[in-house]
Amino acid sequence: MQKLFYARPVSKEFEDLLKHYQKQFSAIKFEMSKAIVGQQEIINSLIEALLCNGHVLVEGVPGIAKTLTVRTLSQITGGVFSRIQFTPDLLPTDIIGITTYEEGRGFYSVKGPIFANFVLADEINRAPPKVQSALLEAMQERQVTIGKESFALPSPFFVMATQNPIESLGTYKLPEAQIDRFMFKLKMDYPNVEDELKILHTNSTLRKFEEFKLSQAMTPDTIIRAQQDVKKIYLDKKVEKYIVRLVEATRYAQKYNLETGKYIEYGTSPRSSIALFIASKAHALVKGKSFVTPMDVKEVAHNVLRHRIILNYEGQADEISTDTIIDELLKKVHID
Repeated sequence: MQKLFYARPVSKEFEDLLKHYQKQFSAIKFEMSKAIVGQQEIINSLIEALLCNGHVLVEGVPGIAKTLTVRTLSQITGGVFSRIQFTPDLLPTDIIGITTYEEGRGFYSVKGPIFANFVLADEINRAPPKVQSALLEAMQERQVTIGKESFALPSPFFVMATQNPIESLGTYKLPEAQIDRFMFKLKMDYPNVEDELKILHTNSTLRKFEEFKLSQAMTPDTIIRAQQDVKKIYLDKKVEKYIVRLVEATRYAQKYNLETGKYIEYGTSPRSSIALFIASKAHALVKGKSFVTPMDVKEVAHNVLRHRIILNYEGQADEISTDTIIDELLKKVHID
């Protein structure tokens, strides 16, 4: 009964399209499994973020295949991959490019590594704020200015930035307003024992990347079409209101009797409502559904909200995780 309530009839053509995407997503996951052991939740979230035309911030210790994951995804979708290693001496021009002069040719622009379909911004918190801003501006505007000339970035354009949660020496904190521009913040954890046993034989240290023999499972054009088709996934008005109430609860915790509300300095911005709206549609599409349920919203809520809730000093002192706040949020905010 609940399924019928949140659904609406769709055409045979759209049903066939959903089945077609299911095959492609399955193929992507199969190809990813050749190089990446485990991390299924991370892979699913990256696919969903890509469908949302958003970007991802990944937090995880070194050596858990963050670089390999995004490189593999770019390879099997036919995209151009670029890695930018963020360091304290990096300049904005090292990312976007420069204008240079050559005798006989005159002034011309040399494009930087930002001009790729899949960009890995490795350890983004190691670069100074001016460099971080250059990347995040490109993410938001999807174009950069080199000299006096503006250049559109390739489409699709997907940035996965990484943060090392262990080291703080020589790092710069990402401003909250800039973190807000990431669609998801993902936490990439250690593999379990079974997966780590497999990693001993399947890893990029012992094997060259080419040895994984990855096949292309999707094209950049197909990704762009899928990004448009995500918008066609039906989302009921009651689910829309549920999304807005979840976001409101981060701002007015007392109204929803949130015990962990005392740790919130600032609630999430309207950008989080938009992110929940489109991410829940992408989540439904990946699952092969033509409509969104409240469960779809709940299943993307942590990824969307964990970096947007700003803790006060008490929350930081007590080392409260924003995931704990979101857990209570999902228990106490109900759909009408």
